[in-house]
Amino acid sequence: MRIWAIADLHLAISQPSKNMIFFGPEWEEYMEKIEKNWKEVVHPEDLVLIAGDICWAMQLQEAIMDLQWIDQLPGTKVIIRGNHDYWWSSAKKMSSVLPSSIFFIHNTAFHWHDVAIGGSRLWDTTEYSFGKWVRFQENSRETPRIKDPSHEALIFERELGRLQLSLQQMNPKSLIKIVMTHYPPIGADLQRSRTSNLLEKFGVNIAIFGHLHNLKERTAFFGEARGIKYYLVAADFLKFRPLRLVGQEASST
Repeated sequence: MRIWAIADLHLAISQPSKNMIFFGPEWEEYMEKIEKNWKEVVHPEDLVLIAGDICWAMQLQEAIMDLQWIDQLPGTKVIIRGNHDYWWSSAKKMSSVLPSSIFFIHNTAFHWHDVAIGGSRLWDTTEYSFGKWVRFQENSRETPRIKDPSHEALIFERELGRLQLSLQQMNPKSLIKIVMTHYPPIGADLQRSRTSNLLEKFGVNIAIFGHLHNLKERTAFFGEARGIKYYLVAADFLKFRPLRLVGQEASST
């Protein structure tokens, strides 16, 4: 039994103009890199967790071709929503179009053998910031979002509630409990946060997340705190190779 993780695929099959090369040379032919590396390490019987920002499609019907691209890769896949997954729709509509190898978490949990998996997108929080570690790259193809602090706080509260709903549906007897979020659930210093407190309460063993790009350094992202292993699994951070979480010691190889 092996479980892998990756995030921020940012597939541009349905939206070719949004190819990620805009964000730097490391994104050159990134979809080809993901496919090659995935097929090298993931077996059909494995599980792959994809922690948001799956593709650039704007509507669910557009996203089908991106999801079919994921479907042809080995393994069973579990996805959560990222902040750029504008195509994400209701559970009923998602269930009607998702390929057979892809499952999603939305106020739910996924169980696989003796492993329970939960999660939610999360959102920005004032508890911690990664500004000093990230080289910010303005995206000229998108209209800058003017942030209203009170509105941002409401979104975070809603996402934290969704995470709790998901955690409540995880089998407490599971041997391994994994949570996937898109936004980081904790700061780089691994100090307690509202989200980490929730994960600890439900006995989570592993937490994975994406969202962070163009890091100034690769060290200290992240580590273990109070019994939970935290992994940043953004595709570019992993050099577009899924990270193995279960099956042997986690390694991006």
